[in-house]
Order: sequence, then structure tokens, then C-alpha cells
Amino acid sequence: MKTLLLGILLIVIIGFGGLVYRNAVEHPAMPIACPLDAQVCPDGTSVTRTGTACTFPICPPPNITLAKLAISFALPAELREAALSDSSGLVNYDLVTNASSTTGTGGSVSIFEYPIAATSTALATIQATAIGGASGAPVSVTSYTSTVLGTHRFTVVSIERFEGVVHTAYYLARATDVLRFDAIDTGVMNWTDPNMKESALPAHAALLKLLATLQGQ
Repeated sequence: MKTLLLGILLIVIIGFGGLVYRNAVEHPAMPIACPLDAQVCPDGTSVTRTGTACTFPICPPPNITLAKLAISFALPAELREAALSDSSGLVNYDLVTNASSTTGTGGSVSIFEYPIAATSTALATIQATAIGGASGAPVSVTSYTSTVLGTHRFTVVSIERFEGVVHTAYYLARATDVLRFDAIDTGVMNWTDPNMKESALPAHAALLKLLATLQGQ
């Protein structure tokens, strides 16, 4: 009797194995077909969905993603990541090469984040953080302008023009915080010229390129 049961069990196992094999042959595992949409990276290139979860990969350099801030941008060739010069900053970039002595000898671009207090506003947050470097006092609202770069509108504040330093902050107001992007050019020979175009200075020009590619809310 025991032998008979073992024989029946063996037949069942063989039969089940045959069904599994036949199903594998007739219905091989099909590759996952991800949607054909693409995600456009800040530098204009695109990536497509990959993997079993069909997710978009991180855009490759020169694209930079700051997950903490939910933003990404294309890093201009003129900038390279550097150590933070201000402990309150999140990211700092230095100019790769110096400009000619007529426009500047160095510079940097930094990114800061300022949370908006529950009882405050974006404008109040900007006013509280727009402090003149030389004076240490809040910058006059007459120094405020605005501009659109890419898909975002920025509040532009002239922070400082002092002893060859030209410092401008571009503020991006969001729902719960304000992002601040600083351009600082140093060694600017004509820093006292009221007609000098800040956008022509190397650090300022590099920041404008970066902000024109900014993605995120």
C-alpha cells in the first residue's frame, strides 16, 4: 500500500512538473514594456523609463538634482562644486576660470533655503534675509526688482557693491520656503560704475544660465 501511494505521489509530481515546463515553453516571461514617454532634463536632453518599476533615472551630468529642495538644473561649464563659504548655505560653486581684469578676477554661486514661518510671508522672509554685506543692515526695497528666467519669476536684490565685490541675490518664493541663489563677483575693477551691467560679470552670467534651466516648484 505504501509503495502504491509513493508511486501515485511520484506521478503527480512528474505531471505537475511537466505542466510547469510546458507553460514556460509556451508562455515565456515577457519583458516589461514601460511607457514610451520621456522626461526632459534641465540641459534639454531626455531620459526614458527603465527597470521593473518603469521609473525615470536621474538625469546625468551636467544636470544636478537637489532632492532636498526638489529642484534640478544644468550646471554651467563655468562652475564647479566647492566648499561652502557660508555655513547657512546648501551648495556652493566657484568659477572654473577667472575673467579678465576688466570684469572680475573670481566669483561664486551659492544656494540657500529659508523656511517661511507660519505667521510670515515670502516677501517678509526675503526682506529679513536681504542683508547688505558691508552695512549689515537690511537692503532698501528700492534695490528690489523682478525678472523671469526660464519658467520661474525671481525677486532680484542688489545685496552689495563694495571694494570690487558685486553681490546679487535671486529669490524664488515657494509655498513653504524661499530659495535664494547668490552670484558674487570679486575683483571687479569698475564696480563703482552705475552703468555697469551685472549680467556681464562671469559669476552673474553663470547664475543666469543656471536659473534659466531650473526645474521644480
